[in-house]
Amino acid sequence: MALHKVGMRPEASEERRRLSLNPFYGEADPLGSMVLAPPQHRMPDGPTTPAAAYQFVHDELMLDGNSRLNLATFVTTWMEPEAGKLMAECRDKNMIDKDEYPRTAELERRCVAMLADLWHAPDPDSTVGCSTTGSSEACMLSGMALKRRWAHRNRDRYPGPGARPNLVMGVNVQVCWDKFCNFWEVEPRLVPMEGDRYHLDPQAAADLCDENTIGVVAVLGSTFDGSYEPVQEVCSALDALRERTGLDVPVHVDGASGAMVAPFLDEDLAWDFRLPRVASINTSGHKYGLVYPGVGWALWRSPDNLPDELVFRVNYLGGDMPTFALNFSRPGAQVVAQYYTFIRLGRDGYRAVQQTARDVARSLAGKIECLGDFRLLTRGDELPVFAVATNPEVRNFDVFDVSRRLRESGWLVPAYTFPPHREDLSVLRFVCRNGFSADLAELLLEDLQRALPELRAQSAPQSKDKAAATGFHH
Repeated sequence: MALHKVGMRPEASEERRRLSLNPFYGEADPLGSMVLAPPQHRMPDGPTTPAAAYQFVHDELMLDGNSRLNLATFVTTWMEPEAGKLMAECRDKNMIDKDEYPRTAELERRCVAMLADLWHAPDPDSTVGCSTTGSSEACMLSGMALKRRWAHRNRDRYPGPGARPNLVMGVNVQVCWDKFCNFWEVEPRLVPMEGDRYHLDPQAAADLCDENTIGVVAVLGSTFDGSYEPVQEVCSALDALRERTGLDVPVHVDGASGAMVAPFLDEDLAWDFRLPRVASINTSGHKYGLVYPGVGWALWRSPDNLPDELVFRVNYLGGDMPTFALNFSRPGAQVVAQYYTFIRLGRDGYRAVQQTARDVARSLAGKIECLGDFRLLTRGDELPVFAVATNPEVRNFDVFDVSRRLRESGWLVPAYTFPPHREDLSVLRFVCRNGFSADLAELLLEDLQRALPELRAQSAPQSKDKAAATGFHH
């Protein structure tokens, strides 16, 4: 043990002593003379004590809704304390700095390998993938890869007149795909809803494809009603298109939610890399991957599906690091939490969690149907999500009234209209996640039953501005 002797070193200068002290370490005003709250829309002139700053922010956030009662969001709202502890320990680690944090980078690589195996990649060892901030970024990266591969195949005529790339998808896709097409100058070709079909029709998708189609997006779990799109049938329709015309159109599966549900509950469903036409898949680790936001994953069948020029290499953080992302710095905590959840639950644990969520969704859907005022569009038997509309004979209230009344009890249940050609259809959507138990579902049902007598007594629906009545959160 070293002995520390006083007086052996010259006294540090006043400037050195000042710079050696983190201003956060001491109280901002030990005399307690602060009499005004800091301004809200400009930075205050001076510091505030940590306790006071905490209380200002804490009190404001008390007016937020309770995330556990939010049936609008697909995002995880509960994790184990041990996961939270790991995230706290890793929140200062920059995910991009793989040379400085090699073990965090290794956990990311293991997660990619686990997902490649889960999604039946033909050679999991050669499958390429990366973590992202969420499915929206993962979709952007996957779309970029589709466009670049198409551009390579058509380098003799692109760029040029008559060679505008397009992407075929259902009108029900998440808004990130609209953003992708806008940002990267790709024509969106949308298959509309028709009648009781609320998602992509395989033949209609194939009919929209031509020599400028970079790919078809199939959604495993529509945000509108929780239903799976028929990925295998889409691939079959595109196989037939290739035989007739020679057009070879790849498929990207947007598995934001379903890619972490179907492998455990619908093991015989062919939607993933078992289908040769599926070039890439994305998912949200922070949805049914059971991790706090934000983490997503993008995987490609093989290195051939991800053009090498999209991968950048940097050395100014130490070491040579490949990176493929829209952003650069981001915390490693969520990736660590994903790895924790994978090894914590395993396949059997994920199966139990997702089965519970599906059972709760199906039970709640059935009980709401029995009330007599609603009809089910879906029953929660694919994603643990279901959508309901009011029965045609219900004239006194609409789904927007129901959403508003449930909000008075703390429940956030979105009401919204469907896109073309079903703008006439307005629904409530219930997202059942891990942590939304049968007990909570029963409490929700009781609040709905208490609201119904007054809703039935109305002379007409009360919602004037449908757009402002509620939020539709993906």
